[in-house]
Amino acid sequence: MSASDHKKGGPQHVKAAVITVSDTRTQENDKSGALIQKLLLEHHHEVVQYEIVKDDSLSIRRLVTEIIRKKIADCILLNGGTGISKRDVTIETVKPLFEKELAGFGELFRMLSYTEDIGSAAILSRAAAGVSGGVAIFSMPGSTGAVKLAMEKLILPEIRHIVNEIRK
Repeated sequence: MSASDHKKGGPQHVKAAVITVSDTRTQENDKSGALIQKLLLEHHHEVVQYEIVKDDSLSIRRLVTEIIRKKIADCILLNGGTGISKRDVTIETVKPLFEKELAGFGELFRMLSYTEDIGSAAILSRAAAGVSGGVAIFSMPGSTGAVKLAMEKLILPEIRHIVNEIRK
């Protein structure tokens, strides 16, 4: 079976939880969280939960594990907290939850960031993805440019296929 055949077998719409990790954003000024939701809806997916959580490991872990436990989403899309400052703890928090890592997501995201957007600053990106409890988890930087790139080039083209594979 080809990759396109696999993609055809995926669900028509995916249920997504959107989490913005930030100490400063609110629902009124969270452009990246809003963009993720807009793009999901434009592609006929469903946003089942949207939250803003502080750059705090315990808060991030609690929310992600709650969504997984409740089985309300096929995927969790996090933005923010992926840099290298002391407050950036998203990757350290979600990566240990991965039962399976999708290393290609981070690799391709950095490659695309380098060639299409930010050049050598792409080495600062710690985008990551994996699967936990039957849920795909994507963690991307919080800038709107990074979110647009990750969603349009990687996540939206593959999310149905990924969810289909997880359900097997």
